[in-house]
Amino acid sequence: MPFRTTGPAASRASLPSRAAGRLARTTWVDLVVAAAVLVLLYLTLRVGQGTTVRFSTSQSAKVDTDPARLPYDAARSLLRMFVALAASVVFTFVYAYTAARSRRLERILIPALDILQSVPVLGFLTVAVSGFIALFPGSMLGLECASIFAIFTSQAWNMTFGFYYSLTAMPRELDELSRSLRFTRWMRFWKVELPSGAISLVWNGMMSFGGGWFFLVASEAISVNNKDYALPGVGSYAGAAIADGDLGKVGWAILTMAVMVIGVNFLFWRPLTAWAEKFKNEQSEATEVQRSYVLDLLRRSHWPRLLGYVLRPVGRGLGRAARILGTDDRPLTHDPARQRTGDIAFAVVAGGLILWGLAGLAEYLHDTSGLGVFGEPLLLGLATLGRVLLLVAAATVVWVPIGVRIGFSPKLTRIAQPVIQVLASFPANFLFPLAVWFFLRTGLSIDVGGILLMALGAQWYILFNTIAGAMSIPTDLREAMDDLGVHGWQRWRRLILPGIFPSYVTGGITASGGAWNASIVAEVVTFGGTTLTATGLGAYIAQATAAGDFPRLIAGVAVMSLYVVALNRLLWRRLYRLAETRYTL
Repeated sequence: MPFRTTGPAASRASLPSRAAGRLARTTWVDLVVAAAVLVLLYLTLRVGQGTTVRFSTSQSAKVDTDPARLPYDAARSLLRMFVALAASVVFTFVYAYTAARSRRLERILIPALDILQSVPVLGFLTVAVSGFIALFPGSMLGLECASIFAIFTSQAWNMTFGFYYSLTAMPRELDELSRSLRFTRWMRFWKVELPSGAISLVWNGMMSFGGGWFFLVASEAISVNNKDYALPGVGSYAGAAIADGDLGKVGWAILTMAVMVIGVNFLFWRPLTAWAEKFKNEQSEATEVQRSYVLDLLRRSHWPRLLGYVLRPVGRGLGRAARILGTDDRPLTHDPARQRTGDIAFAVVAGGLILWGLAGLAEYLHDTSGLGVFGEPLLLGLATLGRVLLLVAAATVVWVPIGVRIGFSPKLTRIAQPVIQVLASFPANFLFPLAVWFFLRTGLSIDVGGILLMALGAQWYILFNTIAGAMSIPTDLREAMDDLGVHGWQRWRRLILPGIFPSYVTGGITASGGAWNASIVAEVVTFGGTTLTATGLGAYIAQATAAGDFPRLIAGVAVMSLYVVALNRLLWRRLYRLAETRYTL
């Protein structure tokens, strides 16, 4: 009788033979997937070579607007966008998890996130350009890092807010399951928490990616301290064409942007949204599910399973190493006296550091321009605040019903998703020629018309989060409502509004912050030799950035942060607490 090995040793020994067997069964699907991956790697390496060429700060910011360069420019922009997205995902996991798991750090991290999302991209660029150029002297990599950092700041905050909420509003039964099985914290994150927030994370990532497109011109064609910097990309190409008043080249930039957005949606986001359907928390399977040709192709290929076999030892090793983080057996009760003592000590240390920083900032402003520099931005902020509130209210009335309708219909989602992606990703700068012509032709003031331009960068947060909230409502609850004959307003009041409310609050917070940020590019509209300037805080910050006036820039950013934090504390945070206590599935 032949000797037969059993147990773990046999399992490990059989892995190479399994892999060899799968390779022997290679099909045309495997060949297509392998060829696509190799082509993608080759293009990434070729395009990436341009990020390390020599660069001098004395170089002019001349942008080549030959349409033949647009494919290369598009590839450079895409590379920046995906590098920034990867950095945003890592930041989201670390920041949101820390805020959700530490009650004391949450009191600092979440208000800090409010401030960070309100700081305009131009405010980050002012510091980032000088810092990264000094870090990589004589290399284009410094400007590339500054541009990627600017795109990162337009992506990360929305994803972090969404994932933070999914961690704090996780169903109680999943939390109890993790505790009872004594999962390690590493296992809890990957097996429970990340799957629970997968749908929200994917849709917020899609929206954040669109936010990166929106600020592409500002991040690739940079004007800081009366010095212009430019990188090859669709954003800088469009900015140069707009400055020249060349409508033909602006049209080519718009066409290129549309092709990129639709292509990324088809090849990347639609497969992700279809894959995330598996994490829906429901007891009965939906009759209609999202489909993706790319995902179907990958599932028919042997490469994902083969890659899983190869990486399985790495995953096991990480799991064993992560045991040092402890197990998920946190007690449900705490010693009140010990907790109060820790809270006081933490508040003293954190408050002292914050006061020390504010004192240093006040001293700098007092020595350079005086504290009276805050007066003008405080008044201008009221005008921008009015535009933000009007925009959020209008977007809520218009997009919540549409988002629910899309989220409830997988077929409609497949149709609407690429259209919404194109609209959400469309930079306001590309519409400046049309906006200037329309405002001058109709006599509409930029103070009013600026709201429409701000909406291009803010209203989509509400739509995308509403869609994600509607998709996360279990199918069995919807079927139960159908069986009970609950329709119309009663259905909205008892199922839809409670089901989407947590996601809507996340969308409202990020839409509000996005509107403040979008005011930077929406309150100053330039095309050719015509410039229209609105009365508002966004125009104030844009002018201070272009002039390199750091005291005015700091004052403008500080006032904008103050308005955003106050609005969040008075309105959005209260709605967040309501969502956590009453409207979790």
